Amino acid sequence: MSQLKKLAGQTAVYGISSILGKTINFLLLPLYIVYLDKEALGSFTNFYAFIAFLNIVFTYGMETAFFRFSTGKGLDPKKVYGQVQSLLMTTSLVLGALIYFSAPQLSIWLGYEGQEFLFRWMAWILAIDAVLAIPYAKLRVENKSLTFALSKLGNILFNIGFNIFFIAICFHIWKGEFLTELRPLVIGFYNPEWGFEYILLSNLIANALMIPILFYFGGKFKLGFDKKFIAPMWQYAIPLFFMGLAGVTNEVFSRWLFEYVIPENFYPGLTPREAGGIFGANFRLAIFMSLIIQAFKFAAEPFFFNQSTEKNSPELFARVMHAFVIFCCTLMIVVSVNLDIIGKLILIKADYIEAMVMVPVLLLGYLFLGIYFNLSIWFKLTDQTKYSFYITLVGAIVTILVIFTLVPLIGYMGGALSTLACYLTMSAICYFYGQKYFFIPYQTGKSLFYLALAFGLSYGGFFLEVDQVVLQFLGRNILVLIFVLVVLLIEKEEIKKLLARQKPKRL
Repeated sequence: MSQLKKLAGQTAVYGISSILGKTINFLLLPLYIVYLDKEALGSFTNFYAFIAFLNIVFTYGMETAFFRFSTGKGLDPKKVYGQVQSLLMTTSLVLGALIYFSAPQLSIWLGYEGQEFLFRWMAWILAIDAVLAIPYAKLRVENKSLTFALSKLGNILFNIGFNIFFIAICFHIWKGEFLTELRPLVIGFYNPEWGFEYILLSNLIANALMIPILFYFGGKFKLGFDKKFIAPMWQYAIPLFFMGLAGVTNEVFSRWLFEYVIPENFYPGLTPREAGGIFGANFRLAIFMSLIIQAFKFAAEPFFFNQSTEKNSPELFARVMHAFVIFCCTLMIVVSVNLDIIGKLILIKADYIEAMVMVPVLLLGYLFLGIYFNLSIWFKLTDQTKYSFYITLVGAIVTILVIFTLVPLIGYMGGALSTLACYLTMSAICYFYGQKYFFIPYQTGKSLFYLALAFGLSYGGFFLEVDQVVLQFLGRNILVLIFVLVVLLIEKEEIKKLLARQKPKRL
């Protein structure tokens, strides 16, 4: 139980930086909706889906390989760090150069003709992200969760600050609405026709500022390549690389493909790219679940590897999964029943809010992604990472099939269902093979019951309408209490055991 407390504490630290930082980042969405048009938001959704895909190419599974070889192979962690970092620095320069010099062609192929500078900025962003990935991973392996959290938070705050500066402050100074003495200076560099471009530029500047900070915390390393390190790590990482490609297809393909799949005039008065902007804005409301999963992943991945040699590790992993499902189910209900409030605060405009009905489906989809992450520990610990590729490839196929089948028929909800169908399928396959090759005594029946109950209560609360605002708020949130009471009733024996263990022994 002390190990669960340790994991929960580390998840909390990682979560504070992720949740606080990305919640602030999430609050930029109203800024984008006010200052940018729907087409610019569509470009934002589309372009960052492309970046997410290429991020996997630039790191090609080496982050997880670093965890494995620096903790469970009896190798010198410093040498492993130096080898992985040398490899990523070299490949990042090569891949970044390919994108940089192909920018004119890419801008034409992807519908951004005349804006090749966007792809050059993207090349730098991707290269910097890849080079910083291993210093971040090293902090996690060394359990320096506070340093990791503060550096991540710093990067996010830099990004947010530059977004506000370029998109809002410079705009009003340029218009002469305040700080008029600075207008001549701002006119020299500010382009009022840019919108999404400043989002990308802010990202680039914020990333660049983190290079000296992360290299300081990462420590010195010797640049070089040793075949006895590189070959086995490469062999371990390649299946994870293909898993990552398929996984990011599952994660972002619906947002990238949406504007190309949705029929013209499916939503009257909206172009496909504008509809894609609305879809992407609502997709961001699922951030509440994705942040928890991200924070959990940061803490759990090194935790799982470090605990893998313990005799009772399967039972520990099962308890982690059960606690994770209960917590995330509760979160799903809380967010879903309060979407009317969240939507008005974040999405602001009515034509964005109309797509909000898809959000509970997205929350459940991300919850299954978290379940899959828990389940996937079996092939990482048994070095059978080839299964990661097979499973994620199936998920990618499901994603594409559902998008092309349902988006032309039901629009926004079709895109959301592609996410749910993908991660549900991946979780089911991973569970089946995991129990065959590395048995873990999961409480499957209880977990499925909680998932079904939580999803039902989520949509029950979302559609519950009462004339009085206060009564509606109370009625919807009573559903959260009902779920918690059901959990307490079912888990009462486990809770009694937990409390009994925590009672201090009498002298």
